[in-house]
Order: sequence, then structure tokens, then C-alpha cells
Amino acid sequence: MRRNGLMTRILETPAFQRVPSIALLPFVLITFGITWSITGLYIVFPERAAAWLGQISGTHPAFFVATWGPAIAACVVVPSFAGWTGFKAYLSRIRLWRCSIGWAAFLIVGLPLVFMAGSIVRGGPLFAPLPPAGIGSVLAVMMIMLFLGPIEELGWRGVAQPLLQRHMAPLWAGVIIGVTWGIWHLPAFFLAGTLQSEWGFLPFLLGNIVLAVLVTPLFNDSRGSILLPLLFHWQLINPFWPDARPWDTWILVALAAITVWLKRATMLTGAAAVTEVVPRRADGAPP
Repeated sequence: MRRNGLMTRILETPAFQRVPSIALLPFVLITFGITWSITGLYIVFPERAAAWLGQISGTHPAFFVATWGPAIAACVVVPSFAGWTGFKAYLSRIRLWRCSIGWAAFLIVGLPLVFMAGSIVRGGPLFAPLPPAGIGSVLAVMMIMLFLGPIEELGWRGVAQPLLQRHMAPLWAGVIIGVTWGIWHLPAFFLAGTLQSEWGFLPFLLGNIVLAVLVTPLFNDSRGSILLPLLFHWQLINPFWPDARPWDTWILVALAAITVWLKRATMLTGAAAVTEVVPRRADGAPP
């Protein structure tokens, strides 16, 4: 009896607290606050921002920090609610790598084929043309990309997805994240030198919604893995794949529709949806 009572008191300590749904509010505020304040400075006061911080570019530290907004927000919110023990358990989700053969094939082969097929339809090449500096420069960009956009998944799938799935079916959680994700990128469309400054916002927003829906069953099937959505994100910006706009978006729309239909038992009902930011063992403690 005393042992059970001791375990109860341990599980009730702040180090083992569950991240509540209300944590979604500070997560969103911090995410937008970091990203929009940095990009907004360069949009509203471009000359002053360049004088203070240097000209913005894809390798500028300020650009990294702006891109890492969701991850930084997650790293603030999770330990604030779950303590450092809970934060370490949350980070353990980066080690979740197991998935079905179908998902593995989609990540490794399927996504590249989407871009290749879209490029062929528009009359383009199978692979992006190599720059004059050669393949080494492309590999360098690919590694830089790994530490840019994919790090966002610490927030979008690490925090937002499980919290939203407590209150709605995974499909709608994916749609909401996709809309939020797209709006979060909005300043980039007014920031010179970014890829988005050359794109239309509405097609980009549609693409974000489709991608967020498509990655949702991968996230849930892998028991809340952060690693696999990170790799998914990395493939989307891999510099080896050709520019396939707008056909890549339409192919992904079709794939998302097929995936939702095949996974309708879980996507529309929430059965087996991951709803915890901090994973727990059977005894209720972090792993």
C-alpha cells in the first residue's frame, strides 16, 4: 500500500505532468512571435535590418531562427508544462523510426517520383540541373536544408498535432495545421530573396494543407514519431528534385485523397490517434 502511495505521489510531481491542451495557445503565440518579428523587421525596415543584422539570406542566422520558430516554441512550452523529465521524454520521439514498408517506400521513393512526374508533365528534367560548382554544392545545400524546414516538425507534429487530435479527428487536425502552417509562411511572400517571394500564396496554402493531411497518418501510424515527419519535410525541399510546380501539388492532392480514403477508419474517427506530447509507459511514467 505504501509503495502504491509513493508511486502516486511521484506521478503527481511536476516532472511527470501531462502537457495540457491549453499549451497550444502559447505554442502558437511564440511560433508566430519569433518568425513574424524577424521577417517583419526585414519587410518594414529593410535597410535598417540589413545594417543591424546583415543582409538576409538562406544561410543567415536570423533566417534560421525565424524558420525554427515552431521548434523554439516547442522547446519553451513542453518543459514549462511537463518539466525537464517530460521534455526529455518528448525528445525521445525523435528516435521513433519504425514504420510500415509502404510508408518507408513512400518516403524514400514515392516523394521523389512525385517531383519527377510533375516535372516531366511540365516538360522539365528528372533531376534538378547541377550548378556550376557541381554535386558537392548540392550536397552542401541538402545538409543545410536538413537543419532548416524539417526542424519545424518539433513543433507542428511534436506539439500541435497531438494536442489538436485530442479534440477532433486527425483529418481536421491536419487541415488546421496546414492552414496555420501556410499563414505562418505569409511574411516570406513579401521578403525579397526567398523562394516564396516568386510564388502565389493561395497555391502554396493549398499545398501546405495537402502536405499536413498527408503526413498525418504517417505520424499516427509511427506512434507519434517526430523523425519520420522530419524526413518527409526534408524530401520536400531536397535540392536534387526538380521544380514540378504546379503538377507536384495536384499529384499530392490525389495522393492525399487516396490516403484519407484508405485510412478513413482512423483519419475520420480518431481511433489510434496520438494525443500525447510526452509519451508514457504503461505505468504512466515517461519512457
